[in-house]
Amino acid sequence: MPEERYEDSHLYRIRHSAAHIMAEAVLEAFPEAKIAIGPPIEDGFYYDFELPESISDEDLKKIEKRMKKIAGGKHAFTVREVGPEEAREIFKDQPYKLELIDDLVNGRVDENGNEIAKPAEKLTIYTQDGFTDLCRGPHVVDTTEIDPKALSITFRPPAGAYWRGDEKNKMLTRIYGTAWETADDLKDYLNRLEEAKRRDHRVLGDKLDLFAIDPLVGKGLPLWLPRGAALRDTLERWLRQVQIDNGYLPVVTPHIGNLNLYKTSGHYPYYSDSQYTPIDVDEEQFLLKPMNCPHHCMIYKHRPRSYRDLPLRLAEFGTVYRYEQSGELNGLTRVRGFTVDDAHLFVRPEQLMDEFKDVVRLIQLVFNTLGMTDFKARVGTRDPESDKYVGDPAAWEKATQAIIDACEDLGLDYTVESGEAAFYGPKLDFIVRDVLKREWQLGTVQVDYNLPERFELEYVDSDNERKRPVMIHRAPFGSIERFVGILIEHFAGEFPVWLAPVQAVVIPIREEHNAYAEQVEAHLKAAGMRVESDTRDRNMRNKIKEHRKMLVPYLLIVGDRDIEDGTVSVRLRTDEDLGAMPLDQFTQMVGDLINQHSMDIVLSPEAGD
Repeated sequence: MPEERYEDSHLYRIRHSAAHIMAEAVLEAFPEAKIAIGPPIEDGFYYDFELPESISDEDLKKIEKRMKKIAGGKHAFTVREVGPEEAREIFKDQPYKLELIDDLVNGRVDENGNEIAKPAEKLTIYTQDGFTDLCRGPHVVDTTEIDPKALSITFRPPAGAYWRGDEKNKMLTRIYGTAWETADDLKDYLNRLEEAKRRDHRVLGDKLDLFAIDPLVGKGLPLWLPRGAALRDTLERWLRQVQIDNGYLPVVTPHIGNLNLYKTSGHYPYYSDSQYTPIDVDEEQFLLKPMNCPHHCMIYKHRPRSYRDLPLRLAEFGTVYRYEQSGELNGLTRVRGFTVDDAHLFVRPEQLMDEFKDVVRLIQLVFNTLGMTDFKARVGTRDPESDKYVGDPAAWEKATQAIIDACEDLGLDYTVESGEAAFYGPKLDFIVRDVLKREWQLGTVQVDYNLPERFELEYVDSDNERKRPVMIHRAPFGSIERFVGILIEHFAGEFPVWLAPVQAVVIPIREEHNAYAEQVEAHLKAAGMRVESDTRDRNMRNKIKEHRKMLVPYLLIVGDRDIEDGTVSVRLRTDEDLGAMPLDQFTQMVGDLINQHSMDIVLSPEAGD
């Protein structure tokens, strides 16, 4: 069923209003400052400023104190419509606002830099406590709705931000803030921020030997170390089998393609800002692959298709390359080369609803199996006032309704976002909330009428007429790199046994126990487990401490009694001691946990019955 959008919530209005209060306080502290934009964001808000000097921690404390005082008063937020000329007069000393006014009037972007469909004849301004800003709202009625004790801007340092995200523009100072309904909510959020630092995938990725990024290789180009590669490979093999079980056909496509391929698809030059420069080879131009879909279209087109061939489901773990500004790169979650668990389904129009629902079920299976059960969906629909979309409006309406019906039939919590569709069709995005209550956009399903048209894809229907298939784009993980980064933080590196890069380490008590330790290792490897034996000439306690830090699920201590009885002494990464266990029993227990993709580290009595 539909749920309230964040943009419609009271918390959104609180944060939007707090951003204006911050701008007011900053202008009091720095009267020569120039104000840019200040939108609410997830968990807070920010405002961009051009400041006459760098801002210090002491400045932030004073600004926060002033904000709390403003919020503690009773200042109404009043809205007024003005014409372009009056707006220019009001903001005559604010060049960024003047630029936004021009863009609003000329129909280019709104006050937050987002593209708009048509020129604005009237502009809205909001005023509180003598401060006026160019803004559509919404805002609180007055500042009594904002708890001063639930407001902070000192929890996070300011950052640099290019005006409108363009590195050719001036670098501004972005001050972040957060605001909540109550002081307890703020305290809970700040505690979660501290926990997020502990779970930072960049820190854990280094500590657990999962991945590395070396400047000699290149920014945003991660190197998967053996343990990280094992984790990634486990995820890929599992999803590949799930896809095969659901009728998908694996394909493989090259890492580059002829530039004309991407011109045909429309990805070049329309998205050239996020692509690398074409490569000249033998009087032809090639492009590092930015998308897998054009290649899959050519696989479809490789031979004639009949209605009996559809649905055709092509799946690939395809590596693509996108240019990201260096300041936007972030560990695994924002990279320049990444692998997408991409699939493209070519279906007849009457198959669209059922295929779409099956795709959603598969994505639900992925999230549920990985313990990410707190998720919702967002339906991106066409903006009726925009002309940027391609395809028949009637087909759009039918596809959009099919997506909404699928959400209803499957009992999904979802919101409908007008204007959030891709230009070629409506889509469904999945928003997953991790253990820290952070929201991540993971998994997307998109309906596409554009590429079948551009590539002239056809099938012969039962009436012998040539018709266009509908295309569904689908990626449950989205990007393997980003997904693994999120998983690292979600589990704090303590992966379920089936995902753990090393599932067990055998530690002999003394050197004379090394041979048995190696026998145990061989036995468990033969059972399909990822296991090591640590026969180094080091103190046993130090070995245990070292492998616990690596968050290995099971440490198997072996000595004289274990050799005699055919057992292993099992210690968990939590330091819980399960005592001696027959090797076959341990093998069975862990094998069951792996096969069940269990979140547990010890098989419950019920599961063992």
